Amino acid sequence: MVVGRRPFGVFLRLTGVPDALGLAEIPGMPADYELPEIGAVVEGKVIGHAEHNHQVRIGMVGHKDVPE
Repeated sequence: MVVGRRPFGVFLRLTGVPDALGLAEIPGMPADYELPEIGAVVEGKVIGHAEHNHQVRIGMVGHKDVPE
């Protein structure tokens, strides 16, 4: 679920992992691309993580760089 929005992407609360914070960056999207609203449920795939701060990098499913 989206819990924060910034110009570069959205922060996500991950189901089943309460201590982790997901970050879905939106590089290379068209200028008119609208980020998901706070509270929206989105799908993605883990593409990296930082153990020291429990941050998980998420690729949004449907983005050109993330396979379905």
